[in-house]
Amino acid sequence: MGEIESSSATIKTGRRSRGGALARRDARLSLALPTFGILKRSLPPMELLDEDAMALIEGNADKVMEEIGIEFREDGEALEMWKEAGADVRGERVHFPKGLCRELMKTAPATFTQHARNASRSVEIGGRNTVFAPVYGPPFIRALDGERRYATLEDFQNLVRLAYMAPAMHHSGGTVCEPVDVAVNKRHLDMVYAHIKYSDKAFMGSVTAPERALDTVEMAKILFGAEFVDNNCVLTSLININSPLVMDATMLGALKVYARAGQACIISPFIVGGAMSPVAVAGTLTQVLAEATAAIAFSQLCRPGAPVIFGTFATSISMQSGAPSFGTPETAQILMGAAQFARRYNLPYRSGGSLTGSKLPDSQSASESANTLLPAMQGGVNFMLHAAGWLEGGLVSSFDKFILDCEQLEAQQIFAQGIDMSENGQAMDAIKEVGPGGHYLGCEHTQKNFQSAFFVARTADNNSFEQWEIDGAKRAPQRANEIAKTWLDNYQAPALDQSIDEALVDYIANKKDSMPDAFT
Repeated sequence: MGEIESSSATIKTGRRSRGGALARRDARLSLALPTFGILKRSLPPMELLDEDAMALIEGNADKVMEEIGIEFREDGEALEMWKEAGADVRGERVHFPKGLCRELMKTAPATFTQHARNASRSVEIGGRNTVFAPVYGPPFIRALDGERRYATLEDFQNLVRLAYMAPAMHHSGGTVCEPVDVAVNKRHLDMVYAHIKYSDKAFMGSVTAPERALDTVEMAKILFGAEFVDNNCVLTSLININSPLVMDATMLGALKVYARAGQACIISPFIVGGAMSPVAVAGTLTQVLAEATAAIAFSQLCRPGAPVIFGTFATSISMQSGAPSFGTPETAQILMGAAQFARRYNLPYRSGGSLTGSKLPDSQSASESANTLLPAMQGGVNFMLHAAGWLEGGLVSSFDKFILDCEQLEAQQIFAQGIDMSENGQAMDAIKEVGPGGHYLGCEHTQKNFQSAFFVARTADNNSFEQWEIDGAKRAPQRANEIAKTWLDNYQAPALDQSIDEALVDYIANKKDSMPDAFT
């Protein structure tokens, strides 16, 4: 069938050489995938807020935390922990003295390494690094045959395979889709196993119940060893604030499991502006800051030094229809403003992605995705969830859009690294060789660099109209569909130690046998 070389992620289709349009098609589909390491941004982040604006928002957040408070629901232990830390607890509502949370946050690391089972795939989160991770959470799939339907475990596994193969995808992600063909109380076991089995990149854990978070930690111990897990970060998890100003029992329970195990939590207020926050950027930033700092501080009550990521997920709401909208200028401002506070507090930052409300990978999805991806890159995001595959406001994971988005991630990876100022990058020898009135096509510098000189999009067609017709008059999503199928046809799983695999399978079987199926 062909082969994949996991060290370089090179795809070979195994087809015989053919001429004309078929040869060009094969050349595109069998194009060797470049190898990208973790993105280290050379470009400085854009800052929208001056010091006066930051101080004002921070002061407003202090007032919210002290005077209004944040509810920690159905978790008596959390409330007792806050009382001992010096907060004013009234029922389930916690009021924080000014500066308490910022002081507690100081024990959280500025950067940390999330280890992957393949050490070369481990990721450094924080600083000037950007980690791309796939779409997270959709219950529906836009399948390779174009059908929109509920997602299955097979879809989940295939998305993990694609994320493993994608050159600029640094992370395997978490709930890349929700496999509804598996019982709710058991599917987390299959999802975590799929990340371990079908990829060797870092991955995320389950947060839908504390016991499922604990299962994730236990499976990580089987994979890495209990001592290694206790001393190193091998998991990230997405802990959403139930905005406005609520930490619910499910998220609190998962947060406690991961933080106490020394594993990373992404603390993200989930904002739909106008519904879950004010219809004002500064007001929303005030609420985001209050919610995030309270939850981050709580993670440090659980275990000082536990890795944590300051996160935001923000979109606006249509005042006409009530539907969320994506790629708007206000949400870009929220993203960039929150990023400044993350840097102010010396914490890694999560936001962004390739977000769209479009139902298909079309011009709307392209523009809205670009309008969330670019501000995330400009704002200095360290961990970018939903970087590829998101459709329909997060209801759908799309194979075609996954490929289209991954291509844009490659382009951003190259752009953010900055301008090559090496001797080769200066190209003075080429300028001298060509001189006035010549051309660079045949000069030595061009011959030496032509294969890597410019970014080449696999899904774009820049040929003439006539050539495009000869090649089948295909749109970009059709070409992306062909690439996704080719990648999956040529996928080979990374090696996994047989004894570890057997131990994981046994753990999953025993857990599943211990409880009846539940679909709610």
